[in-house]
Amino acid sequence: MIVYFLRRLALTVPTFVALMFVTFVAIRLVPGDPVEVRVGEHGISPERLAYFRHQLGLDLPVWRQFLDYCWRLLHGDFGVSLSTNQKVLTEFLTLFPATIELSVCAMLFAVAIGVPAGAVAAVKRGSVYDQALMTVSLFGYSMPIFWWGLLLIMFVSVKLEWLPVSGRIDLIAYYFDQPTGFMLIDTLLSGQSGAFLDAVRHLILPAIVLGTVPLGVIARMTRSSMLEVLSEDYVRTARAKGLSPFRVIGVHALRNALLPVVTVIGLMVSSLLAGAVLTETIFSWPGVGHWLIESISRRDYPALQGGVMLVSTVVIGVNLVVDLVYGAINPRIRHGR
Repeated sequence: MIVYFLRRLALTVPTFVALMFVTFVAIRLVPGDPVEVRVGEHGISPERLAYFRHQLGLDLPVWRQFLDYCWRLLHGDFGVSLSTNQKVLTEFLTLFPATIELSVCAMLFAVAIGVPAGAVAAVKRGSVYDQALMTVSLFGYSMPIFWWGLLLIMFVSVKLEWLPVSGRIDLIAYYFDQPTGFMLIDTLLSGQSGAFLDAVRHLILPAIVLGTVPLGVIARMTRSSMLEVLSEDYVRTARAKGLSPFRVIGVHALRNALLPVVTVIGLMVSSLLAGAVLTETIFSWPGVGHWLIESISRRDYPALQGGVMLVSTVVIGVNLVVDLVYGAINPRIRHGR
């Protein structure tokens, strides 16, 4: 197991190097001058402009800037934001709990609906329910997040006025300290009546929008895995022994069919974080995705570079954990068979 862990860990090194290079190059293709963000677009002399370029290291050759960027990353220095003058790591850690909260709730929504729906579709293979579920899951997987989010806002929030449009909580009605950064936990700790329910109401629409794509994937994967398991000999033996359908399907079949589903859930973390960029922008959710979009508009090189690398580190770390868990469960994986 240790050899397998070291081998998987070594494979992440080229990924990090490629990420650093792609991030460095792609961000510098964004039009605009980052110095203008710090000093303003008008009323500055060429000498002062050259001074700020030297201060930010933008007067160095590109290859030297890249080496300095890599050296700082290796020492845990993700830079200082040009627009806020705060450390990028500090801003990321402040905003990341909001993104985690949204992603976890979206995944819970997807799992809670996708797994039972996929299992029932497998049991009722070929029925109208099965065909309808597969059609809906394909539609949900193919649906653009920005279109789906705006559609829900238009009908649920604007027309029906059931749920709020943006934010994490009504800041006018509720004000309290946020020691953890997780709004659902902080509202419970605050003791203010109605704060928790208001936080849940703000979370429902973004979680549904972000969880729609994973829901479709999980439902289809659960159905495929269940169909494979239901044809196994031990399932037929359990039925021949006279066990109840609930025990055969729920205990014997579904439990064994969840292994590939759990793997897919872990791998869906990357898509959740990518989808969070659009979802947080649509709903003005103060998370990492919204912060990165604002950094693009401000040409904030350090915030973009550091933010992308931190998010990528989280995704790679989660994928590594999923690989290790899967290898621990299935010895054939870690032995290369």
